Amino acid sequence: MNADPEMKTVSEKTKHPASEAGRCGPDVRSDLRVRIEHPEHGGIEIELHSRVQPYYGESIRRLADTVLEELGIHHARVQIEDEGALPFVISARLEAAVRRGGLGMGTRVLPERVPFPEASPRDRLRRSRLYVPGSEPKYFINAALYGADGVILDLEDSVHPSEKDAARLLVRNALRAVDFLACERMVRINQLPLGLEDLDEIVPECPDLILVPKVEVPEQVIAVEKRIDEVKSDYGLTRPTWLMPILESALGIENAFAIATASDKTVALTIGLEDYTAHIGVVKTSSGTESLYARQRVLNVAHAAGIQAIDSVFADVGDLDGLRAWATHSRGLGFEGMGCLHPTQISVIHEAFAPTAIEIERARKILAAYNEAQEKGVGVVSLGSKMIDPPVVNRALKLMARAQAMGVVQ
Repeated sequence: MNADPEMKTVSEKTKHPASEAGRCGPDVRSDLRVRIEHPEHGGIEIELHSRVQPYYGESIRRLADTVLEELGIHHARVQIEDEGALPFVISARLEAAVRRGGLGMGTRVLPERVPFPEASPRDRLRRSRLYVPGSEPKYFINAALYGADGVILDLEDSVHPSEKDAARLLVRNALRAVDFLACERMVRINQLPLGLEDLDEIVPECPDLILVPKVEVPEQVIAVEKRIDEVKSDYGLTRPTWLMPILESALGIENAFAIATASDKTVALTIGLEDYTAHIGVVKTSSGTESLYARQRVLNVAHAAGIQAIDSVFADVGDLDGLRAWATHSRGLGFEGMGCLHPTQISVIHEAFAPTAIEIERARKILAAYNEAQEKGVGVVSLGSKMIDPPVVNRALKLMARAQAMGVVQ
């Protein structure tokens, strides 16, 4: 018996259903919406609506043709509603739409690469790290201009579950195409096991540091390191990729030392207080009393492991006085930096974590007195009524080195 022609048509249509990716609308900037249908024949048909069509319409069409060809798409009806997207965004959205239609798997369509900055040192300044939602390309281009020490392209909490696949491609392309200037190029992957899929796409583009969320056991860090090494081996990469586990639960805090020492690629340890306080069933306050034990444990563990201790974000982006008080207390506890949710927080954090003029002057006097005693062969050193012993000298040396790294002193 011959198959029903209508049934055959339905079957062919559902084999590669219409698919879409991206966003458009009056409130959307630097993005686009792509919708692709897959007919059996007819070649590539592109219907384009763009804010910049008179200037870049033909360029957008040529780029779409190129991306589709590289993905192996020869017949498609494509609708593009463009809100001023840059080429790396257009490419990522087209690739996401094709993949969502069940096609183009295993093919990566990559934009032209900007020159990489120098590899990030393991002990570089990490006073501030600015979170940028990985699904919002409008924030990518200017993220480095605010002067944070690091920019985090976030694939986890700021991305809706339905957009994880598309955000992964956007972040991958941004790592290739966006100049983040002097900022450390960071990516927060998803909670494992989904985060391992993120690594497959982003590691070939050489991010400087991977933030690993919701770490509770050292095996999670080991799994991330192993996948990074596998991807690097596949691509012949040798550039270092550092790790920063985020502790966000009571179990993670209790396993902190094992987590911090699970990989020699780990350069910092941090805490996520929103998740941690929710997990232990308390309200996060501006004083931080309810999380003091966890923060102090992170501090002690980080110093015991020889890595940086980095504080959580301050969630109230409108309360800069509250942020200043929190950051000043954070530095007093021994943290070396914290996260930022908004660019306005960066300068406040940098000011709070910088040595004060009084501290610098005292450190100078300590070092001068110590050096003078060394030259004279005197074993006991004093400054005023206080004795200066080796720990005091070491603390002064560290403070001056940090002040120089921040540009506070020459």
